[in-house]
Amino acid sequence: MTVPDPRNLNILAFINGVLLPRAEAKVSVFDSVVQGGDAVWEGLRVYKGRISELDGHLERMQISAKALAFEAVPSSNEIRDAIFQTLESNGMRDETHVRVTLTRGEKTTSGMNPKFNQSGCTLIVLAEWKPPVYPDSGIRVITASTRRNTPECLDSKIHHNNLLNNILATIEANVAGVDSAIMLDLHGFVSETNDTNLFLVSNGTVRTPHADSCLPGITRRMILDICAAEKIAAEERNLSLTEIYSADEVFTSGTMGELTPVLEADGRTIGDAAVGEVTKKLQKLHRKYAFEHGSPLPF
Repeated sequence: MTVPDPRNLNILAFINGVLLPRAEAKVSVFDSVVQGGDAVWEGLRVYKGRISELDGHLERMQISAKALAFEAVPSSNEIRDAIFQTLESNGMRDETHVRVTLTRGEKTTSGMNPKFNQSGCTLIVLAEWKPPVYPDSGIRVITASTRRNTPECLDSKIHHNNLLNNILATIEANVAGVDSAIMLDLHGFVSETNDTNLFLVSNGTVRTPHADSCLPGITRRMILDICAAEKIAAEERNLSLTEIYSADEVFTSGTMGELTPVLEADGRTIGDAAVGEVTKKLQKLHRKYAFEHGSPLPF
């Protein structure tokens, strides 16, 4: 098997209190995540001995688990300890991405009904050596025909594992030979990309869509907080594709992607087809903020 970073061949993953080698790290075929994608998750990034916005991620996981009526949910402190244990066992203190998954747990028989769940949640912590998913130099995107889930059907504030909506948009990007796909809401406004939040810069003002059909991302919030602190004009409002095409700058945000410039959308060049000055400034400020507001590792 070939992996992007050979160090990941020998990692240990945490499953319900046990650290297991990669080849042995498995869940039951009766687990809810297998039966129906019935789980919630968080992605964390480790910067030089600190985990960025750990408390915010743990709070969102608890909110998502409560919204889905999970039972016997481990506390945030228990999840925190599992993350620390996993990172220490793998010797990871930097350049690491951690995916924490909490499923509804193992069922007594196959089926989607939560009544079949009687043994509590399954907690999975998977840490990998991994750089940011997108380069600082920029990406190209297309607009997907797949629309982002409407809150009338599935609330985007639940950070759930049922990602088929996003995966279908990702397939469209792959077929088009670009890096990512913009997803629209049912009204035709820009929502987010298949895996990140979206921002544009126009006449010095930073704008991002309302967090209705898109995930209210933690990095997204960090950018808005940084703009407020630095007195950079910023607002949340409905955005159209025309505004994306005509923007001076466009960039995406996410824990795994950090801040990534968008240089082309649907064949239209964004700005000067180069990383914009506001984006460059926010990239630097974000990395500083992510480290300074990170939770120190206890080892």
